[in-house]
Amino acid sequence: MSLLKTLAVSFTLVCAPVAALAQAYPAKPIRIIVPYSAGGGADNAARVLAPRLSQQLGQPVIIENRAGGSGSIGANAVARAEADGYTVLYDASTLAVNPSLRKLPFDAKNDLVPVSLAITVPNILVVPANAPYKTVGEFIDQARKKPGDMTYASYGAGSPAHLIGELLKTQAKIDMLHIPYKGGAPALIDVMGGQVNAYFANAASGMNYVKSGKLRALAVTSSRRMAALPDVPTLAESGFANFEVLEWNGFFVPKGTPKDIVARLTKEVQAAVRDPATRAKLQGMGLDPVGSSSEEFSKFVNGEMSRWASLIKTNNITAE
Repeated sequence: MSLLKTLAVSFTLVCAPVAALAQAYPAKPIRIIVPYSAGGGADNAARVLAPRLSQQLGQPVIIENRAGGSGSIGANAVARAEADGYTVLYDASTLAVNPSLRKLPFDAKNDLVPVSLAITVPNILVVPANAPYKTVGEFIDQARKKPGDMTYASYGAGSPAHLIGELLKTQAKIDMLHIPYKGGAPALIDVMGGQVNAYFANAASGMNYVKSGKLRALAVTSSRRMAALPDVPTLAESGFANFEVLEWNGFFVPKGTPKDIVARLTKEVQAAVRDPATRAKLQGMGLDPVGSSSEEFSKFVNGEMSRWASLIKTNNITAE
């Protein structure tokens, strides 16, 4: 046998197990790391998607919460994980904000591969159910009467809830004190208890509390009213033209993950959000299912990073 043929055979023998391994994916449970606390918006949405993904993939899909660092702790764990498709990140809008606010132990743009944009979601400006203000106008008037006394929660410095609060402060010309938490769930608890005056809750985490009467919704951040809360006006309707902010959740894997595994995961996410039962659950939570391609999601994330970097610089926002 010639040297060329020998090399060709050897190459085939070496590649065969690798190809077989890729085709066998997934051969064990898949871990989805949600870098926020249990009960928050991203966690709630992930727990709706996980059972459907498990059914489609034929393997257990396990949710693991790693809160802290405004999502950077969990995201770093995935960025440093083995690139084999068995450790997946389910992150939110904060991933696009963190690079402009803090020094990260990983490169958010290059160490993670976007798989699919799963959902988008408006935020709801919520206040305690017994708050004296029932409209955005009354809320703003109260803040103006007592500058600096009004507080608003977020699930971390630089989180969408924080940035939306800063936008409202700027447009309304009011002074509010930012109170950061490690996740949406503890923020919601303190708003319900009256320890904090307001919070721009992710619809996935705040919707049930609004519907049950435990929180009062003053406005939503989308350009149109939410179908699930038809009586709640938008901020644009409440006197703040062009005020539109949507949070998002999506899947990522570590850099170096084989393209065929990325493609498989993308396909399964798209199928999951299009499943009628899963889609209905997400929409019932106020979420808009998307299911983009990896390429589309990559462009989207890059655009979000640029958008928030500009806003943070213009408004001199820092990680507190």
